[in-house]
Amino acid sequence: MSEHISRQDALELMRKYNDDPFHRQHALTVEAVMKWFARELGYGEDAGYWGIVGLLHDIDFELYPDEHCLKAPELLREAGVGEDIIHAVVSHGYGITVGCGKTLDVEPEHEMEKVLFAVDELTGLIWATAIMRPSRSTKDMDLKSIKKKYKSKNFAAGCSREVISRGAKQLGWELSKLFTMTLEAMQASEDIIEEEMADEI
Repeated sequence: MSEHISRQDALELMRKYNDDPFHRQHALTVEAVMKWFARELGYGEDAGYWGIVGLLHDIDFELYPDEHCLKAPELLREAGVGEDIIHAVVSHGYGITVGCGKTLDVEPEHEMEKVLFAVDELTGLIWATAIMRPSRSTKDMDLKSIKKKYKSKNFAAGCSREVISRGAKQLGWELSKLFTMTLEAMQASEDIIEEEMADEI
């Protein structure tokens, strides 16, 4: 792992290219989930690094949706971000064909990259499920709720079930394990994200 951008600099960089509160919340959510997974999987000393990758993973999505993961290296290099973070960011698009017609071919290698690939779409699905609930929270959600929404193809159709399934396979996990852990991560970090979002809006 190389020296990496500070969390504050990464936060400012994310804000520079993401004005939409929805995108900012997603970045903060994936950051928190990645940090949780780092600690859970025995990479606790690298939790901040995993988080920064999560924070920056969609750096180019708002401005360049048709070139998602293709413009990211340029934006990140301009900011002095290391090649290891750039590889991790780009690898979360592995196998996906973006709007401009290019299929992304940078494969997730490290466990951290595989976790990012697996949780990115899933956090979106879980959050979409949460905001439909009276509580508008993940805290009173269970595995059954996620499985039901996952099977309902019309619900949060933008969250790719194929990518989530592929992510679980790359990690060698059952879908239930991925769902359970990601939900736990989101429940544990919901309050922190809410506090941070109060500053973003």
